[in-house]
Amino acid sequence: MAAQARIVFMGTPDFAVPSLKTLVEEGYEVLSVVTQPDRPRGRKRVMTPPPVKEVAQELGIPVFQPEKLRKPENVQQVVDLNPDLIVTAAYGQILPREVLEVPRYGCINVHASLLPKYRGGAPIHHALIRGEKKTGVTIMYMVEALDAGDMLAQQAIPIERDDDVSSLHDKLARVGAELLAKTVPPLLKGEIEATPQEEDQVTFAPNIRREDERIDWNRHPEELFNQVRGLSPWPVAYTQWKGKPLKIWRAEPVSLAEPAAPGTVVQVSEDGVVVAAKGGGLRLLELQPAGKKRMTAEQFARGRNMEPGEVLGES
Repeated sequence: MAAQARIVFMGTPDFAVPSLKTLVEEGYEVLSVVTQPDRPRGRKRVMTPPPVKEVAQELGIPVFQPEKLRKPENVQQVVDLNPDLIVTAAYGQILPREVLEVPRYGCINVHASLLPKYRGGAPIHHALIRGEKKTGVTIMYMVEALDAGDMLAQQAIPIERDDDVSSLHDKLARVGAELLAKTVPPLLKGEIEATPQEEDQVTFAPNIRREDERIDWNRHPEELFNQVRGLSPWPVAYTQWKGKPLKIWRAEPVSLAEPAAPGTVVQVSEDGVVVAAKGGGLRLLELQPAGKKRMTAEQFARGRNMEPGEVLGES
């Protein structure tokens, strides 16, 4: 039986869902879920609730969706709940001091990296893009600075060669929920000693920008491989082909029998489109031409009008 604790949960995307479910399954009283407002999604811009809201409603938990938590009336709504503990997971807003000071056990966050590495909004993307061999989840106290609080628990997992953002996200979401279940009971009993982060080891993982998505063929194939998987399935790396974006969903580094200028198409076949890069090549396995659906290299080659010798990346 879980120790008595009245909890407010703050989270927004799919990553936060297992943590919310775990708190309920462990028997804690979740007073309210605070999440981001519904947003328009897709080509038709249909107003869509965050995944955490949908689950909270299924569980019968009240939902609060402030556009800006910092507004005094929104802060007061959280204060009035008088929670013992606030748990956040990918909520998307920094909590103001007035909220941080409310719960007697503090505010804790489930973060998808091994802090102090990869503070910020896109730790999973950046761990893959930078070719890390492992990552993990950190549970730490929240402070007014971004992901800078003292750490309560960590769990590392290996990054597999075939991982992309989707697969790694799902693994870390599960690990985060499991670690949360192990961390809350000793926290409530005062049996955990928090560890400060080593400031000289801090790195950041800011939200992905459009320029991060563009492939530079002058880079090494291994770097490009990591870029592609670190942006798949969202927002997806791209290059230019005939002046239009060509999205690259999946790729692998290859060696070339003969070197070619970076960006040059070396081969187009059902096995993949091989493009020269610095010191080797990149085989494109899943592509999406502008205005088309995502397709395999075999599908692309069948209806291709791309020829060896063409150069990608040129506007």
